[in-house]
Amino acid sequence: MNLCRDAEASGSLGPDFTQCVWELETLETTQRLGQHLAKQLPRGSILLLQGELGAGKTSLVQGLALACGITEPITSPTFALAQHYADGNPPLVHLDLYRLEDSGSADELFLQEEEEARALGALMAVEWPERLGLQLPEAWRLELTYIQTGRRAQLTPPKNAST
Repeated sequence: MNLCRDAEASGSLGPDFTQCVWELETLETTQRLGQHLAKQLPRGSILLLQGELGAGKTSLVQGLALACGITEPITSPTFALAQHYADGNPPLVHLDLYRLEDSGSADELFLQEEEEARALGALMAVEWPERLGLQLPEAWRLELTYIQTGRRAQLTPPKNAST
């Protein structure tokens, strides 16, 4: 599977040998990248979203939701911690671990939500995965960083997958 081949969806810098890298100049390009990923990631994937506050994590999830056919507004579940969008195709589970500073609490919530996501065949998007104490070698990782022209997104596949 080559997640990097449709680079134009987000104004790509192009992939390097092992990772996919995109330059995201606007909110819309961030959402388009989310749409692209939702269409390309294997069903039931876990996508870990890393980046500073305001880096575009929730905007990317909005794009995932659009591609899954979810019409309700997508907001960060910072206070609810988790949102489930069971009507999507595939369904979407969105976690935000920002408020959970204890890795034990974050791990417990993640494992509960992962079980439900697997039962639904859902795509699972996790903001602030650095709060977890768990190792997740099966997860895709997307790091969003600020650059002069906007943001850069860098996708790292699971240890056992190829892009």
